[in-house]
Amino acid sequence: MAGKAGHSNLKNAIIASLVPLPSILFHLSFLKNYESAIRVNSDPNLWAWCYHHPLFLANVLFFFNVNVLFWIIGVLQSSHWMIDPYWTVIPVMFVHFFATHPLAEYNWWRSRIVILLTWIWSLRLSHNYFRREKWEWGAREDWRFTDMSHQYGKHWWWASFFAVYVSQQVFLIALSLPFYVVHTMNQPLSIWDLVAIVVCVCGIVIAYFADTQLYGFVSRNDKLQELGKPVVPVLDSGLWYYSRHPNYFGEQLWWWGLGLFAWNLGQGWAFAGALVNTMCLAYVTTLVEDRMVKQANRAEAFRLYQKRTSVWVPWFKSSALGEKNKDS
Repeated sequence: MAGKAGHSNLKNAIIASLVPLPSILFHLSFLKNYESAIRVNSDPNLWAWCYHHPLFLANVLFFFNVNVLFWIIGVLQSSHWMIDPYWTVIPVMFVHFFATHPLAEYNWWRSRIVILLTWIWSLRLSHNYFRREKWEWGAREDWRFTDMSHQYGKHWWWASFFAVYVSQQVFLIALSLPFYVVHTMNQPLSIWDLVAIVVCVCGIVIAYFADTQLYGFVSRNDKLQELGKPVVPVLDSGLWYYSRHPNYFGEQLWWWGLGLFAWNLGQGWAFAGALVNTMCLAYVTTLVEDRMVKQANRAEAFRLYQKRTSVWVPWFKSSALGEKNKDS
């Protein structure tokens, strides 16, 4: 069994490493050929269209490379696991795509700051993903996809294309709009860029500590289960003492901070992605908490936790009841 699992892990790692190559090779080919394609008297062609429509090109590449290719792989493997690790990779690819596009025009420092922050965010979230998955590739898909597959039954093979991938395109393209704005406007840095940096860094740091505390909590409960001892029903310490979902709060801070860079350039519409993400996380929060109260060993403790602890924004307990229970 161990050998079979190792083979599957290696196979999935290779697939995940190779799957973005179509977009990367296409973009490199475009950068090599666009100059001859946009000459004054040249006929309309593919490279000229790519030159004049960078945002549309990003959507087309996403559609074919992620929506179509990831979906085909997911159907063949009966698991749509790959979109999860790539959630942290695709924004990095987008920021470099917009920064290297021939029409890009930007402040060098702002561009490098945004690129650096995006890499830090991506590495942090990727580390958390693989740590949670015990450093395995494709061991399981997101539990929400599994639940949806049961709901759709025999129709899941085609419904997954829209539920898993098309929806991710809407989210990730919208969230990446600040990358596009930052690389289409060349304006000097201002105090609002500093504010955006602070918000982004705070979001990354909060999410890191929240996820690390959650990982430690889950690991300790796993050990208690192995020893046949009762598990701790609710994580109610660290950042989780002040918020039921501090990791979601940190993630939202990151995206709203990124939107500040675009807002500072007069393009407030780029906040659309952060808004959509907040609405999505509100729904996910409901799903997660509904799942918690359905677990008999956690229901009572979690309902009490809900009553006295802020949902997202870290804040003080709503009453002294929680302190008394904790002391007892």
